Amino acid sequence: MSAGLASAVQFAGSLPGSILLTLGQALVLVCACADMLRLLSVPRSRGRYVANTVFRTLAPPAILVMAITVLIDAASGVWGDVMLGMFVLVVVTYRWRTDTDEENWWKGKGKALGRWLRKQTAPRILTAPA
Repeated sequence: MSAGLASAVQFAGSLPGSILLTLGQALVLVCACADMLRLLSVPRSRGRYVANTVFRTLAPPAILVMAITVLIDAASGVWGDVMLGMFVLVVVTYRWRTDTDEENWWKGKGKALGRWLRKQTAPRILTAPA
């Protein structure tokens, strides 16, 4: 095991690391519950819109948290947790990538926010005076 992974495993075993991993797992749980609520809600309802927005917002951080957790479990040699973590990671990633036709905040105001941000960060072309 490399020195970086050994220090990550050691940090994950400490109190601050355990607190961070617990908060990350809570984020993954909220993401999974929002996905389940989205599946059980009536199409085109406000509940489905909110659940889909929550899922779309929390899915990328949840994927990152699960990837880090799986990496730490693999470095620790806890293969049962690696298997379960990979299952959750694949399911959340699959649900995030395949169900894109639903209405959510990111399709409306989020697109306008993205356009504004791209316009703000785009390089400005200055023309020299003639």
